Amino acid sequence: MASVNKVTLLGHVGQDPSIRYLESGVAMCSLRMATSETMTDSKTGERKSRTEWHNVTLWRQSAEFADKYVKTGALVYIEGQLRTRTWQDKQGIQHKSTEIISDHLQLLDRKSDEAAKPSTGPVPGEADDIKDLPF
Repeated sequence: MASVNKVTLLGHVGQDPSIRYLESGVAMCSLRMATSETMTDSKTGERKSRTEWHNVTLWRQSAEFADKYVKTGALVYIEGQLRTRTWQDKQGIQHKSTEIISDHLQLLDRKSDEAAKPSTGPVPGEADDIKDLPF
């Protein structure tokens, strides 16, 4: 049976992205983003909020796009896959980290004057989309 590993997040970036280049020249960018949910306590009627932090890794053009346009507080839409890494530090302690390997990043708020476009895929409503319609 086939399986699916897909993550979709809509949230705010917690700190400016950090980009680095591998020896091969491939760009890799890391960022942390927060998603929040609000619920009402059924007993007290009090509204409570819970924030979840996510580690996101972007590659190549998406990494360079994030480095150039995404800043702390920006509202972003992310699609990708969950990946868990395990490593051992210098003291021999085993660590585990789960991150989202993003294959799609879209900047949703436009606080700057620059019109930043999504790093992958067409933008719905652009003129080029009309030419590709099958009718």
